[in-house]
Amino acid sequence: MHFAVAGNIGAGKTTLTKLLAKHYNWEPQLEDVVDNPYLDDFYNQMERWSFNLQVYFLNSRFRQVLQIRQSGKDIIQDRTIYEDANIFAPNLHAMGLMTNRDFENYSSLFELMESLVQGPDLLIYLRSSISNLVSQIHKRGRDYENSISIDYLSRLNERYEAWIHGYTKGKLLIIDVDNLDFVANPEDLGSIINRIDAEINGLF
Repeated sequence: MHFAVAGNIGAGKTTLTKLLAKHYNWEPQLEDVVDNPYLDDFYNQMERWSFNLQVYFLNSRFRQVLQIRQSGKDIIQDRTIYEDANIFAPNLHAMGLMTNRDFENYSSLFELMESLVQGPDLLIYLRSSISNLVSQIHKRGRDYENSISIDYLSRLNERYEAWIHGYTKGKLLIIDVDNLDFVANPEDLGSIINRIDAEINGLF
């Protein structure tokens, strides 16, 4: 089975992915943030590095999805290939931070990749307000995220909501995380697990 956690920057995807992997004994596939050679450059000079960064993510996630399907294991993935193509790249293009030529090239590459992969069996979307995202981003203190603006996060949130509204790749579970603390409060994590259990039972 292939599970995935989606959501904006700071929504808690990686944390929840790790907690669910531990609970269900699933194998986690985490986002390649530490080894990403473009992130620092991108946040310092978005227009110059946006295409490079997005192609890197696209390649990384395409490779992940192929490995997930070939492994035969139960795997939970931190962010999906669809978010790159439906949210981050179009947002950079709309903000004038990716040229038309690069965006068309990127979109063509994604369409080819998308034709070769399946969506996750269950997508867990973490819905969050901007204030909660900002709080979480500041709390984790990654240097390269210090320059992320509220306008940028707001644009991403709007695109996430539009994407989720039309999502048809498989089963979808939406979790509002503003009033949840699934790290410090076992009851909050338990409520999420109960909802996932109900969705998993419906898959068989």
